[in-house]
Amino acid sequence: MTSVAAAPDIAALSFEEALAELEKIVAELESGQAPLERSIESYQRGAALKAHCEQKLEAARLKVEKIVVGGDGQPRAEPTEFP
Repeated sequence: MTSVAAAPDIAALSFEEALAELEKIVAELESGQAPLERSIESYQRGAALKAHCEQKLEAARLKVEKIVVGGDGQPRAEPTEFP
């Protein structure tokens, strides 16, 4: 696994990339084989990855909610604005 300091910036990761890295961190922490300092760094990175994934999921949920049925009975998407 890449060291926390050398890992890519979290904001640049897709949901899938962040989730895959988070799964690796969880497996490493569950194994109990990492030294204490490494475990702390991994936990902090994992918390940041979890927050990133939650933001991505919320953005996707908001996009889905913007899909509406038009007067002609056909679904259409309205632009979604994010703060």
